[in-house]
Amino acid sequence: MIEHALRKLNIAALNQMQEASLQAATTGKDIVLIAPTGSGKTLAFLLPLLSSLKTGVRGVQALILVPSRELALQIEQVFKQMGTAFKVNCCYGGHAVRVEKNNLAHPPAVLIGTPGRIAYHLDNQNFDESFIQTLILDEFDKSLEFGFESDMSYIIGSLLSLKQRILTSATKMEEIPAFVKINAPVEIDFSKNIEARPDLKFKKITAPAADKLDYLFRLLSKIGDKNTLVFCNHRETVDRISDLLFENGLGHDVFHGGMEQFDREKALLKFRNGSHRILITTDLAARGLDIPEVEHIVHYQLPYAQDAYIHRNGRTARMHAKGTAYVILTNEENYQYLPDDIEEEVLSAQYKLPEVSDWITLYLAHGKKDKINKIDIVGLFLQKGNLSKEDLGLIEVKDTTSYVAVKRSKVEKLLKALNGEKIKGKKLKLEIAS
Repeated sequence: MIEHALRKLNIAALNQMQEASLQAATTGKDIVLIAPTGSGKTLAFLLPLLSSLKTGVRGVQALILVPSRELALQIEQVFKQMGTAFKVNCCYGGHAVRVEKNNLAHPPAVLIGTPGRIAYHLDNQNFDESFIQTLILDEFDKSLEFGFESDMSYIIGSLLSLKQRILTSATKMEEIPAFVKINAPVEIDFSKNIEARPDLKFKKITAPAADKLDYLFRLLSKIGDKNTLVFCNHRETVDRISDLLFENGLGHDVFHGGMEQFDREKALLKFRNGSHRILITTDLAARGLDIPEVEHIVHYQLPYAQDAYIHRNGRTARMHAKGTAYVILTNEENYQYLPDDIEEEVLSAQYKLPEVSDWITLYLAHGKKDKINKIDIVGLFLQKGNLSKEDLGLIEVKDTTSYVAVKRSKVEKLLKALNGEKIKGKKLKLEIAS
């Protein structure tokens, strides 16, 4: 079954950490897995889980608790790509409770969710927890930071049939809370693995406090033709930067916890497919999200804790790629965790704005519930829309919607060509994703 999953994922070989996790799982003991962001932790717990699932069980066999809806959706996507016969479902805040209850009426083998929403379904007896033998706490330290301790304690205390707990984290914890009930675990610690060290350059920009926004704008004008994440400590700062970039015609998107789920997912999607190269965000995007290789990290505001700084930088220079992390500092700011010898980035007074992206995202009001798949969309766009394969980028099909990256130069003719067309017998509803 594992070999089949790896073929489906187009993975030829596992890394050392994933092999260690698979070996540890065969002992049946609890596991604590510590490894940096981007090292492949998702596969390190999904593959052992796959070996433990049994056919014919009419109930949830494994529960995966995560700190964010984006991470839940990412894990669900990887599990589905494995091409198993087992059902998987996601539950998270902001998702329709009615839809989740309907899904749980036909229980999945694997249930993924945020602690608050899983606790709700457990409290309302929307699924039978008595079959659950495996519990995975992914990004456990982040769940604690987000204040999910009471929900997790309630959930874990309700799971009376557990045989194995797998806890993952990007950082080693001094003490695991007693409510986890982890017992003599096998510890797999790759947090200081030399192979995982990124090829990351650090640069700083010293700016007067009143001019930090101007310096950021100049920096983004200089480097903004590459995928860039700008980190802030507060969502209000994210919105203020966005207003400035919008006023000056610099394309970008924003991502923070104050946004509606739909808008957050759309922002990540447009960043993934290249429609926008700049994403302004809080630490919500520091780890656990399915976003592309990021070439530049910009710390507009530095976090107070070094761990948060490390996690932010972990979004770049992943899997042997190179990256650059910039910090924008005032003379008054002093962070002990920053090295003294950071290279100074010299900025000119003005730069030409980066060229607009070659890609634009189109929105289709059709998805999996309409029996639509990627092949249907590709066929329609190539045959009726007169596009070539090179004109199509990333396609993502959701439950009720789909998104397609198309070469910007082809969009106007495409929309005209597909006006009035049908897909799977339904009138095509197609527009540019705002």
